[in-house]
Amino acid sequence: MSLTHFNEKGQARMVDITGKPITERVAVIEGFVKMKPETLELILNKEIAKGDVFQVARLAGIMAAKMTPHLIPLCHPLPITSVEIDFEPDIKNSQVKIKTTVKTSGQTGVEMEGMVATSIAALTVYDMCKAVDKEMIIGEIKLIYKSGGKSGEFIRKT
Repeated sequence: MSLTHFNEKGQARMVDITGKPITERVAVIEGFVKMKPETLELILNKEIAKGDVFQVARLAGIMAAKMTPHLIPLCHPLPITSVEIDFEPDIKNSQVKIKTTVKTSGQTGVEMEGMVATSIAALTVYDMCKAVDKEMIIGEIKLIYKSGGKSGEFIRKT
């Protein structure tokens, strides 16, 4: 396996996808925001002063997915057809799982768009709650599933 974002001289390049077929592409990403139990309770009761944390973070994540090629230098601009961001509170572990699904019909995948969306959604949760909990931890942002393209399907085992 070689790194495709470098030419034979070792210079950065945007990969040429001209000859690749258009296929339906899906990427599912998840990440977590760990917080104090009191913070999660405030979020769930919609008592955070800045507003509905999950709705604002969802919008931030969707907007971020669309901005990915402006943030990651070698990403192609893609016609994203769908971005869904779900928040799954875990009271026992005092955390929120963020699950993002991004879709397109295109010549390259949407993994980076999903990663950016999940990251920005998590950062927005932090921003909205930092007045009450500066110890929140954002982590474990990872690809869970992808389909489409030459490499086919990927399903994370763990």
